[in-house]
Amino acid sequence: MSRLSHIDDEGRARMVDVSDKPPTLRTATAAGWLRCQSETIAQVRAGTTPKGSVIHTAELAGVMAAKRTADLIPLCHPLPLTKAIVTIAADETLPGFRIESEVRTRGVTGVEMEALTAVSVACLTLFDMLKAVDRTMVIGGIEVVAKRGGRSGDWHRPDSG
Repeated sequence: MSRLSHIDDEGRARMVDVSDKPPTLRTATAAGWLRCQSETIAQVRAGTTPKGSVIHTAELAGVMAAKRTADLIPLCHPLPLTKAIVTIAADETLPGFRIESEVRTRGVTGVEMEALTAVSVACLTLFDMLKAVDRTMVIGGIEVVAKRGGRSGDWHRPDSG
């Protein structure tokens, strides 16, 4: 097993030194889902949930979270994001909602954590805003589905299309 990049020779956690890396364009896409009752989807579509515009609020919360990832994850580098978008779509086959984020920067380290944080917080926001109408909700499937740029190059999860 190779040496862990976030552990120093004495076993202490450390932020990786990326000082000598050249900045490149980096993008990451993450996805997840929130499973709920079909009636919950209908209420969201009709705009009759108690807390208002559920999808728009959760999408905005995800973008805000992407920008604050370094404040939440101890060893993440703070990055100047050049793009952060979160999209939420109802999916009757779950039933529930599919959440996706795309995050981009021109920097020396990747934005996978920012994309994952965006999806996670968007899911949590949906849960918070819908818990009064549906106690059966489940969040899951949060994963990086693609990344572009950096030393390791481009990658797509094989089952993500």
